[in-house]
Amino acid sequence: MSLTSPLPRPSTGLVILALTLLLGTQPVSTDLYQATLPSLPAVFGVPVATVQLTLSVLVICFGAGQLLMGPVADRFGRRPVLLTGLALYTLASALAIFSPDIAWMIACRGVQGLGMAACVVCARAMLRDLYEPVAAAHVLARSSTWMGVIPIAGPILGGFIETTLGWRGAFGAITLFGAFGLALIAMRLPETLAHRNPRALQWKPLFDNWRVVARHKGFRAYTAVWASTYAGLFTFIVGASFVLVDVLGLSRREYGLAFAMVTSGFLLGSACCRRLVPRLGLRRTIRVGAFVSIACAVSMAGLALAGVHHPLAIMGPQMLFTFAHGIHQPCAQMGAVGPFPMQAGAAAALSGFICMVLAFAVGNWVGWSFDGTVMPLALTVAFWSLATAFAALVLVARQADSGAPARAAT
Repeated sequence: MSLTSPLPRPSTGLVILALTLLLGTQPVSTDLYQATLPSLPAVFGVPVATVQLTLSVLVICFGAGQLLMGPVADRFGRRPVLLTGLALYTLASALAIFSPDIAWMIACRGVQGLGMAACVVCARAMLRDLYEPVAAAHVLARSSTWMGVIPIAGPILGGFIETTLGWRGAFGAITLFGAFGLALIAMRLPETLAHRNPRALQWKPLFDNWRVVARHKGFRAYTAVWASTYAGLFTFIVGASFVLVDVLGLSRREYGLAFAMVTSGFLLGSACCRRLVPRLGLRRTIRVGAFVSIACAVSMAGLALAGVHHPLAIMGPQMLFTFAHGIHQPCAQMGAVGPFPMQAGAAAALSGFICMVLAFAVGNWVGWSFDGTVMPLALTVAFWSLATAFAALVLVARQADSGAPARAAT
C-alpha cells in the first residue's frame, strides 16, 4: 500500500484505530440509542413520529454539515477540523443527558450530527490523503471489521443501559466514546493533508469543484450504491425497535441481542470485503455484494407477503443485508472519492450529503408509514436492497474508468 503524500505519516495500525473511532461516531450515535426509542414517546408525551425526529434530524445535520466540513478540511487541514468536530460531538452528547423535553434532545442531536460530519468526512478524506483507492478500500475494510463490533455490542449494551440507567445512560456512554476519540486524535494523529487549498472556501471554486465531482460518472455510480445501501440500513435502524419490540413482542434486552445478531453480518461482510478487494478490485467486489442484496430483497419481501410475521423472518434477511452492506460500504465510499486526490474533502462531503438527505427522507417515510405491522419495514428494506443491486450491477458497470484523477477547479 503506497502512500500518496510526502509528509511523514502515521502507521497503518494507528490509521485503522483512528478510522474505527471517527467512523464509529455514526453507529454509536444510533445503535446505543436504539433501545431507548420505544420508551421516549411515553417519557416526553409525544407520538412516535416526533421521537423519530431525533434520528432524522441527526442525519440531515450530519449530511448538511459534510458540505461545510469537507471544504473547510481542504482549506485548513484535517486535524483542526477533527478536533473541533469531536469537541462539538462530545459536548452535544453531554448536554443531551439533561434534556427536559424532546425539543432539547432534537437540538442536541442536530449539533451531534454536525460533529459527526467533521469526523466522518475528514476520516474519508484522510484515507485519500494517504492511500490510492484500492489500497484505501482495503484499509477501510480492515477498519470496518473492527468497527463492526460497535453495531454488535451497541444494541446489547444499549439494552442493558436502558433497563438499568434509562435513556440518559445511553447519552452518557456516547459522551465517553466521544471524549476518548478526542483524546486519541489530539495526542496521536498528525495532519495528513500535504497541500492545503487556499481557495477551497471561495464560492466559485467551491461550486466548480462540486460540479466537477457531480459530473464524474464514477462518482455518481458509486454514490448511488452507497446511498441505496445506507438507505436500507437506516430503514432498519429507524424502524426495527418498534417492529421487533412493539409488534413482535421482544423485550428490550432480547431486542439488543437480535439487533446484534443482525449487525454481525456487517462484521462478516467487511471481513469478506477485505479479502476480495485486493483480488477482484472495487467493481467486481461490489458485484458480489449485489447478489447478496438480491437474496435479502427476495427473502424479506417474500416472507412478509407470505404472512410469516416472526422476529426471525425479519432478522434473517436483514443479516443478509448487513453482510452485503459490509461489502458495499467501503468499496462505494472509496470509489466515490478515489478519482479526486485534490478534491477529496469536497467529494467525500458531497457523497455524504447525498446519502444523508436520502436517509432523512427514508426516516420520515418509516415514521409516517408505520402501521403496527411488519409490512412497511420489510418492503422498504427489500426495495433498497434491489436499488443497491441495480446500482452495483448496472450503474457501476456502465461508468467510465474512475481511476483517473478528476481535474480540480481553479
